[in-house]
Amino acid sequence: MDRKPILLKPTGKDYIWGGRRLNDDFSKNIDMSPLAETWECSTHPDGPSYAVGGKFDGKSLSEILREHPDFLGTHPKTKGELPILIKFIDAKNDLSVQVHPDDEYAQKNENGQLGKSEMWYVLDAKSDSHLVYGLNHDVDADTMRRSIENGTLEKYLQKVPIQPDDVFFIEAGTIHAIGAGALVAEIQESSNLTYRLYDYDRVDKQGNKRPLHVEKALAVANLKGSAKPKQPLSAIKYRQGCATELLCRCKYFEVSRMLVNTERVRQSVEYKADETSFRVLLCTNGCGSIKADDGTFIQIFRGDCIFFPANSETVKIHGKMQFLDIRG
Repeated sequence: MDRKPILLKPTGKDYIWGGRRLNDDFSKNIDMSPLAETWECSTHPDGPSYAVGGKFDGKSLSEILREHPDFLGTHPKTKGELPILIKFIDAKNDLSVQVHPDDEYAQKNENGQLGKSEMWYVLDAKSDSHLVYGLNHDVDADTMRRSIENGTLEKYLQKVPIQPDDVFFIEAGTIHAIGAGALVAEIQESSNLTYRLYDYDRVDKQGNKRPLHVEKALAVANLKGSAKPKQPLSAIKYRQGCATELLCRCKYFEVSRMLVNTERVRQSVEYKADETSFRVLLCTNGCGSIKADDGTFIQIFRGDCIFFPANSETVKIHGKMQFLDIRG
């Protein structure tokens, strides 16, 4: 069976806080303005991704995995479905202050859906960009309700300055928001459950305020004060033409940063997914190619996303690129 890597095309989202960078910087060529998010590797019905080129050209990733469930791998956590969703996010303006439920709450109260824990990798940020990560100190639910009603919620939020290459794991139940000026890659559970606590009284294109979900949010939110997030300790592994660094490992996914540089020498980096899990390469910078043994290849540019079936063919990566290397 053909187990070559599959280049993916995303679905876009035009949320009101988005900007233009996903089209301008990543050449997504999606006719949306604003273009807030691109769902790069997704089988979620709210935003599937599609194969580009090769034997699966034009098929959704959902359809491909229904036809070839073995592409997910042998690890039991896949349960026959892609367990993760990978996005780019362009926050021209602040995202809403929000929280996501965990799996137990979502499955009980949201028709069996998954909850949502997620990881953010900061690709770019303005000098004053920040994110919201939990609360400054313990707050009770009644205080939160009153602060939302009178517009004083922000004084309880822990705001953390950010810079490129920062990594944040946002566990389900953590109150959070991405601040204006941030360009982020997000790896998350395959879920679209978001409970908004506060949205700055903004209105959409039709002049309507977006709905809040205060009671659901308070039912799942951690209202204890949060410790300031620390960046992971760097443990870089080197091999010829490649360096890798583990960024995040949790029960839902594992993410590493992979730097490939074979531009000046006649060499390449071999890469494959083993039989236990699919893998995904998200190119965050640079360009190059991925070549199979039969000579077929994929040209890779900044912003591209490539799905590797479990037990994939071994390919050769050539060029100067930075990837997020993701596995379920």
